[in-house]
Amino acid sequence: QQYQIGFEMRLPLDWNGRFLYQGNGGTDGNIAQAVGNVGSGGPLTNALYEGFAVISSDAGHSTQQNPTFGIDPQARIDYGYGAITKLTPMAKNLIKAAYGKIPDRSYAGGTSNGGRHAMIAATRLPNDYDGILASTPGFHLPRAAAAQLYTAQQLRTVATDENDLSTAFTLSERQTVANSILARCDHLDGIVDGMVQDIEACRSAFNIYKHVPVCQKERNGNCLSTAQIQAISNIFTGPVNSKGEALYATQPYDLGLLGSNWASWKFESSVGTARDPVAVGIIFQVPPDLTVVQNSRPFAFNFNFDTDYPKLSATNDTYQESAMSFMLPPNELNLDPLLYRGGKMLIVQGAADGVFSVDDTQNWYDQLMQSYANNTSAKASDFVRFFRVPGMNHSSAGLATDQFDALHALVRWVEYGEKPERIIATARGIGNLSGKINTELPSDWAADRTRPLCAYPLIARYKGQGDSEKAENFSCS
Repeated sequence: QQYQIGFEMRLPLDWNGRFLYQGNGGTDGNIAQAVGNVGSGGPLTNALYEGFAVISSDAGHSTQQNPTFGIDPQARIDYGYGAITKLTPMAKNLIKAAYGKIPDRSYAGGTSNGGRHAMIAATRLPNDYDGILASTPGFHLPRAAAAQLYTAQQLRTVATDENDLSTAFTLSERQTVANSILARCDHLDGIVDGMVQDIEACRSAFNIYKHVPVCQKERNGNCLSTAQIQAISNIFTGPVNSKGEALYATQPYDLGLLGSNWASWKFESSVGTARDPVAVGIIFQVPPDLTVVQNSRPFAFNFNFDTDYPKLSATNDTYQESAMSFMLPPNELNLDPLLYRGGKMLIVQGAADGVFSVDDTQNWYDQLMQSYANNTSAKASDFVRFFRVPGMNHSSAGLATDQFDALHALVRWVEYGEKPERIIATARGIGNLSGKINTELPSDWAADRTRPLCAYPLIARYKGQGDSEKAENFSCS
């Protein structure tokens, strides 16, 4: 097959001097419109409208070549990091040809795999970008995709129909678990409002074995069987091999498990022909296995975490870079070039992301803070900030205030030195005329409820007085 890196670039007549590399999501293959939508549910604007020059790409292959592009070693690399490294200098030269100068400031942003592309820019192209916005980043994407296969295996053990994994954990059963989480954790942030802001305290306060009703007879939606509780606990703990070694990351229990987006990732994408099985089997493992396209469900169910999982790190004469090489930064804890350039990075992720665990991103950030703890020039929080969105699913939706503008927060930080301590996020309830409506929000929420997203490790706490539907009455502490 013939491969090439396709792109679209939009150059506004009223240019503001800024450039944005728009990372796209999934397995790419599609040149999304280069308008600069880089995260947040129902965005009210985009980078192009604000005057940015924007580039978007297909990461080196077409939709017709998904997922079989994974048999081509160069196509793998272009998907991982080759496209952005090749397009960045070209885009800047095109900007210079159009406007007579290179960009004053350059940004890279994206959501999901696009967020991973942004983090690649921070490490592989640190001298080319001033600001990085990684929204819901698939930071260790091969491991996350394999974790989805583990999820499928666990759900299969308790599903009444293995062809419909949602029968393993029905909506009414998810509501039962959500009610138990609320009972233990809702009040920990100073107010009972149907949200769990204090994620860390909830880890201790809620125990699925102790606090979820156990069925004494048949499953009826108001309880879980002991086998269900074990399977769900295994999913939230994360995949292990036969030695008990953790292979990915934990996930926090969060109300967002009620979201249809969360359910779709767990019940459908974990076995589907367009998502995790084909990504693992054809794009990430060495050697690739094209039969996964016809056998995605058996592949997921039979994936062996002792013998198959190591294939994500394997190489051979044909595939000389493993997925853990071409999909990840060369040294994910070394951001010195970005730091000394004066660059800034902002990461935002939902606490109920159904595919990329927020704990995986948080573990990386904790290690980054430790790595820079003794740095005499700057601490990690001086140039990298991480924001969790309680209740939010993958990229948006869930039971959350998921509409926010992180791009402008990043621009103000890069260009004016305004460190983002909090980002105001708004709900998209029925009656909110701004943006796309989220029909899954609880009816007792204000349609335009606002909350501050607080820079980790701080959380939003109610001050004790004032309208609890408004962010102004919450502090980050």
